[in-house]
Amino acid sequence: MQSLPKHLQKYVVEQNYEKYTPLDQAVWRYVLRQLKDFLSKNAHASYLEGLEKTGIDIEQIPRIENVSAHLEKFGWRAVPVSGFIPPAAFMELQSLSVLPIASDMRSIDHLLYTPAPDIVHEAAGHAPIIANVEYSNYLKQYAQVAKKAILSKQDLQQYQAIRELSDIKENPSSTPEQILLAEEKLKAVMAETQFISEAAELSRMNWWTAEYGLVGDINNAKIFGAGLLSSVGESKWCLSDKVKKIPLTLECVKQAYDITEPQPQLFVARDFNDLGQVLDELAQTMAYRKGGVIGLNKAIQAETVNTVQFENGFQVSGVLKKYLTASNQSIAYVQFEGPTQICFSDIEITGHDAKYHQHGYGTPVGSIKKFNVTELKIKDVNELHYESGVKVTGRLDKIKKISETAMILTFSQASCEFNQEKLFLPEWGLYDVILVNEVTSVFGGPADRAAYGEVDDFIAARVQAPQYTEQQKKLFSDYQKVRSLRENKNSTLGDFKELFLKLSQASSPEWLLFVELLEIGYHKNYDAGFLKLIEFHLTTLMKKNKETQSLIVEGLRLAHAKH
Repeated sequence: MQSLPKHLQKYVVEQNYEKYTPLDQAVWRYVLRQLKDFLSKNAHASYLEGLEKTGIDIEQIPRIENVSAHLEKFGWRAVPVSGFIPPAAFMELQSLSVLPIASDMRSIDHLLYTPAPDIVHEAAGHAPIIANVEYSNYLKQYAQVAKKAILSKQDLQQYQAIRELSDIKENPSSTPEQILLAEEKLKAVMAETQFISEAAELSRMNWWTAEYGLVGDINNAKIFGAGLLSSVGESKWCLSDKVKKIPLTLECVKQAYDITEPQPQLFVARDFNDLGQVLDELAQTMAYRKGGVIGLNKAIQAETVNTVQFENGFQVSGVLKKYLTASNQSIAYVQFEGPTQICFSDIEITGHDAKYHQHGYGTPVGSIKKFNVTELKIKDVNELHYESGVKVTGRLDKIKKISETAMILTFSQASCEFNQEKLFLPEWGLYDVILVNEVTSVFGGPADRAAYGEVDDFIAARVQAPQYTEQQKKLFSDYQKVRSLRENKNSTLGDFKELFLKLSQASSPEWLLFVELLEIGYHKNYDAGFLKLIEFHLTTLMKKNKETQSLIVEGLRLAHAKH
């Protein structure tokens, strides 16, 4: 973790493997058995071999450090995080070839699908498909583009609302009132959305590919998106006729999504190379490639910290307040507000950090009439007359040469004006003018993120550790007894019968306990008549709770199929 940039370290947590209860392990085992059974026929061919290559064991929740060790063979590594981390942070980690794995485990109540990222989603969804070289290359390409995307103030608000809703829905102690309140909050935030930012478009691209993507023949598409690879319910739903299949094009970024509900349509890529082609089409529309007034307008609209880059390598990072144009519509001046950083080729220039320029920064842009730097005289009053009409007057205190074409002129007692508008006044202190002609790129975040410091960013929230009751602890003990029975090679039929009778007499509604017992019985070829007794007990549980009926049926099916 120490090798990660400081602003990303706040999202990394300890996995704390001991926090997983025997029930968590049973849920993992059930989900992975179901997924492997269905996805062996319906996922991209890379998935099953990817499970093995990345060290994902069906029998137990993986240790993230072990997954990381396996991923290193493919040029990646993994770190544990808590729940839903910001898309921007997720993408920046991926740009560093780091897979963030949510260390939390879904509850038995959300066994088939959970709106909150968990270790099933990340480890069993994202990790295996990374073993495919073409897809891995796409992810890295995507992350490099995504980290340049301009993030808006409204994106921050939406993320916080989505995170809150997904966490509340996954929390078993949440009340219907709390869920409704969080849903209403998200609806209100979404209703206030005035435009779709670049970050939102990249988020949609990610959603319809890396999370919910299909690949191959549109009439026989295979699953590769992690959201589907980690959800038994959605993986079956998505391949049904109820879900519309659409060829993947750039149009996918116009399609919004709901993170808390199954998707009504999905996009199908021809192959993994197709993903990169669509991504490049999207990149061509972005401010980091467009620059100019298109890029500046996006930055102003976002109201967040972004970087304006110039032709000679100068970069100014901060919240862009406005820009001015000359009569020929060329950019004449840029003005930032709040902490602003000046960089050259992604490295902060000494003496020009966000603390020094804490009240903002502005500079003229464009060519200067009859300008020759060798004619400038230190300590003399100098005037700069720009072709645009901007005029700078002041005593030249210093010339800082960064490169052959990049210089900073520092004036005292300076003033700057354009079309009778005062852009800088002598009483404001020293005036640093960077000599630049053209805005070639505008991209999200500071140029030197580590040097800039904390920005108005996403909160590094933590999923709260549950507090278990004595009744729950007793339940965990029962699951552990079943697990021990499976793992103990010396266990006998007598041990098996004794445990079943004890659990059934206690009137336990825990269907998963008995599915696990049935699997053990079939695996060890125990008395068929006694196994019928367990099946009858499960049938009784099905009648008592229709919500678990399909889960029990699938558990019975696999128990029969695997013996």
